[in-house]
Amino acid sequence: MGQTGHRVVRLVAENHLTKRAKDKINFLLEGNSLANVSTYADEIKSEKKYSYISKWHYINIPLNKKFDEMVREKDGDIMYAINKCIEVLKSPKYNKKEKSFHLKLLVHFIGDIHQPMHLGSKEDRGGNDIKLFWFGNITNLHRIWDTQIIESHNMSYTELTSDLPIFTTNQIKVETNKSINNWVEETRIYTRQIYLESPLNRKLGYEYRYKNLPIVKSQLYKAGIRLASILNKIFE
Repeated sequence: MGQTGHRVVRLVAENHLTKRAKDKINFLLEGNSLANVSTYADEIKSEKKYSYISKWHYINIPLNKKFDEMVREKDGDIMYAINKCIEVLKSPKYNKKEKSFHLKLLVHFIGDIHQPMHLGSKEDRGGNDIKLFWFGNITNLHRIWDTQIIESHNMSYTELTSDLPIFTTNQIKVETNKSINNWVEETRIYTRQIYLESPLNRKLGYEYRYKNLPIVKSQLYKAGIRLASILNKIFE
């Protein structure tokens, strides 16, 4: 997921945090907002000492298998990363610096797991090797879903946050009570659909954006309220 998408997720989350959670997050981040740190996990990719988290941004699941039927990567994946971050934040064994680091990672990875191509096929690296045209310019399937659908909508992250679907209190409760495994299987419905509708070298533009922007918006909102729910529980 690109910068705008991550910032939208964090802003949605901030709007659903309890005061206690906000205070504890403020302490760990020393005044930085979730939106400001939401791209941290991407920004540190170039540093060698963080190379071990490169596989934590995604999980490759064969399209014909369920998550619990697959062999997991020994170096970890996005599911491992989210659970590890939650563990660190909950445990008294870790210090402020360690908790702050894993909080920054958590807010990023919960966004990534809701972007369908972060759950794509290993053979094409989550759509990175599927070449397409977006409004006449060559790109790839992963980038379209990471950034280009959102950016071509021409809204800032604050404007886009205000343009997301509105869930009722009951809908929010249903969505936040789902397990992380449920998130994966739910998102993979879109992953399979995207692969079917995006053959190699196809020219995509207005029609594709019109059809898929509601999916992007819904996923951004779900990611935000689920992030808030997890943080509220951690810091209750």
